Amino acid sequence: MNETDAKFVIPPAVATRADFSRVMLELERVDNDLEAQKARAAGQPVSYLLPAMSRALNEFVEVNKIDLASDKARMALRERMRHLKDHAPVVQMTFARDVDPASMTRLAAWCRENLHPQTLLQVGMQPALVGGVYIRTPNHVYDFSLRQRLQDRRSTIAASLDELLSKQAVRPTPEEQAQGAAQ
Repeated sequence: MNETDAKFVIPPAVATRADFSRVMLELERVDNDLEAQKARAAGQPVSYLLPAMSRALNEFVEVNKIDLASDKARMALRERMRHLKDHAPVVQMTFARDVDPASMTRLAAWCRENLHPQTLLQVGMQPALVGGVYIRTPNHVYDFSLRQRLQDRRSTIAASLDELLSKQAVRPTPEEQAQGAAQ
């Protein structure tokens, strides 16, 4: 990652690689729209009319102080985004169920604050995890799933069940208790 990319800020609303790709596609659409406006003006001075943009692209442009009316700035932004898409650190998170967008935004903000300022998330779903999350970074794997916790405590659970069952086997049944009380 070059020094220019290191200063490039990805807003929390752009949490996943898919979000980043959507913003890149939208930027291409905006660029095409502005180029079409310039072509229609045919040599006349152009006062660009920016098309409607998503909240994510608006945040992206504002936080990085990009002037989309500038051809040079748009071209530089597209190049930086392509490079960042290929080189940004990716944290893969697998959840037991879908994660709501607000939680995804908070996760992205936390990762960018604590891991790397340009971290992108890649999110999957695996119901077999039961609950929790499975996280893969380029260097580590963390399994915070309920499935793993139960597996880690398998012997403890088995011992507790054996103890409980042995206590129940010694106890008289309700019929035996009634017979004993009658005698």
